[in-house]
Amino acid sequence: MNKSFAGRIAAMNAMYKLPASDRPVLPEDVIARLKKFKATLMDEVHEIDQIVALAQQGGAATDILVAMADLLGDVIVYCRSEALKYGLPLEEVLDIIMDSNQSKLGADGKPIYDGNGKFLKGPDYWKPEPKIKALLEGGA
Repeated sequence: MNKSFAGRIAAMNAMYKLPASDRPVLPEDVIARLKKFKATLMDEVHEIDQIVALAQQGGAATDILVAMADLLGDVIVYCRSEALKYGLPLEEVLDIIMDSNQSKLGADGKPIYDGNGKFLKGPDYWKPEPKIKALLEGGA
């Protein structure tokens, strides 16, 4: 059994007879699948309201943290499983996105903020989409 996160997701998808692809593929029913993905993801996001209520009621810090950990874990598992359905190499995509995020730093290697504290893009910023496209087309 593959103990990596991606391997465990693949085993889960196989166990539950969910689609999986080892290469990027756009399914014929993409619109319906996207709508289902959004609905399920929104169900998870709405759990934040329950966590807010717990915090407002003075819930124990540990209980709030457990709820947050469970929520975030569920979202990550669900997103990784969805990526497998489309044959998306999510870990490699995330590496590209993180590299892009790091390119936002200023020439001095420090974050740049505007007057409101918003993080701005530095002079060496590059968009991740071209590199993601190259990866999915097999050129990266």
